[in-house]
Amino acid sequence: QVRLAESGGGLVQSGSSLRLYCVASGGTLSSYHSAWFRQAPGKELELIAAIRRSGPGTSTIYADSVKGRFTLSRDNAKNTLYLQMDSLKPEDTAEYLCAASSRWPMRDLTVDFWGQGTQVTVSS
Repeated sequence: QVRLAESGGGLVQSGSSLRLYCVASGGTLSSYHSAWFRQAPGKELELIAAIRRSGPGTSTIYADSVKGRFTLSRDNAKNTLYLQMDSLKPEDTAEYLCAASSRWPMRDLTVDFWGQGTQVTVSS
């Protein structure tokens, strides 16, 4: 059973940066495909960035809404997934959730493990 713990969220002004962390325990994160989802009040859950498990052809994908502003990375030695968020906008306000799945492409319905979420609020 992999447990995921997010941190790094907070209240920031538009144009600021934040770095989110997702620390895995109970298993090896790089053995799974990993992703960040977000959910804003009244909106559907959105996949914003995902990375394949370690191995040939590892690739990262981004939603158009964050492409060029957010960067997903993974430190296998620290069993940690990161989301660097730059040029934040008020519309980025949401709860951000880390997820791990044995299936690719990542889909919320096929996620094996979820974190508890961390809130990001961007003021204008």
